[in-house]
Amino acid sequence: MLSDTARYAMRAMMTLAERHPTPAAIGEVAEAISAPRKYLEAVMLRLKREGLLVSSRGRLGGYALARPATEISVADIIRVMDGPLALTPCASRTRFEACENCIDVATCSIRFVLLEGRDALAEVLERRTLQDLVGSAAIGPDLSISPAA
Repeated sequence: MLSDTARYAMRAMMTLAERHPTPAAIGEVAEAISAPRKYLEAVMLRLKREGLLVSSRGRLGGYALARPATEISVADIIRVMDGPLALTPCASRTRFEACENCIDVATCSIRFVLLEGRDALAEVLERRTLQDLVGSAAIGPDLSISPAA
């Protein structure tokens, strides 16, 4: 599941993408996305440390995207906030680690299925950019939920 922190990060990044290249004060962003200011400060600092945001001081300062919204993938944001996209460490392409109770990582059929799922998810999240999120009405599939879901 996507964490609340990652959701706040995406919403904050979307707000900054809409203003790019003009910086926004933390208070403006917090108000725009209905986020607690102190919590959002920690989120923004993390995004800045990982190179997705830049900040400037002063009356016209604030946070801005470190690069254009077309160059920041949804996967970039999720990885910064929640870590690898894989459901288990053994299915991670960026931080592989054998599971604690794994008998044989080379033959584990669970791992193979989770790796396939991770790859499918990553293909979508790496292809979609922050710019796509800002213009999401034009890209979204039918997200109606069926009773069986």
